[in-house]
Amino acid sequence: MTKISIVIPAYKSSSALGNNLPYLMNFITEKQLDAEVLVVDDGSEDIGATEKVAQENGCRFLSYPVNKGKGGAVRFGMQEATGDVCIFTDSDIPFETEAIEKIIYYLTFKEYDLVIGDRGLAESHYFDKISNQRRFGSGFFTFIVGRFITTGISDTQCGLKGFKKSVAKDLFSVSRINGFTFDVELVYVSLKRNYDIKKIPVSLRSQEGNSVNVFKHGFKMVLDLFVIKLNHLKGYYKKHE
Repeated sequence: MTKISIVIPAYKSSSALGNNLPYLMNFITEKQLDAEVLVVDDGSEDIGATEKVAQENGCRFLSYPVNKGKGGAVRFGMQEATGDVCIFTDSDIPFETEAIEKIIYYLTFKEYDLVIGDRGLAESHYFDKISNQRRFGSGFFTFIVGRFITTGISDTQCGLKGFKKSVAKDLFSVSRINGFTFDVELVYVSLKRNYDIKKIPVSLRSQEGNSVNVFKHGFKMVLDLFVIKLNHLKGYYKKHE
């Protein structure tokens, strides 16, 4: 049986985890998956609240003392993951679990290297469920990224992605971005590697987590796009032999 690892970065989100982890764990039980869920506390300093929720739901708990950012937390978790299929999602489990089933299917039976949620696909149900402000901010960043960085793949920021174990090991061994733009970096390096990428539709089920705010984090995110290009020119994304 294929073993699944699901990495969940968490920063001051014990409440979202407590409300939504049972949904994910029930799915794993119902589908009889051989799965581990790794909750990575990104320096929350919440007096053990995140650890308690993780343990109560039968998850592996990982942590470090200093807040690094979502990218740093996901990288840390992926380096500890033991599954043949490695997935990451957000603390509020934002999308219906049928998307996780599709990720497992395309990575195992169809042998894709990387499967990413795409909120802009016709079959997706996302942008019709969020505020106009959030829709505009997300659309603006998506346009820039799809036009200049990851041509052909516009939605890099969807909080649900899955990798073959070997691909996860490769990508996270060279990734350097710790903030929200780490998703762009992963897709960018994957395209340079000519990995086979499958986009799948997603359906929003929760908006409880700490989502990226393009208006709040916009300057740093745009700056990171230049950093990604510079990292490539410096050879930082070369495969480790």
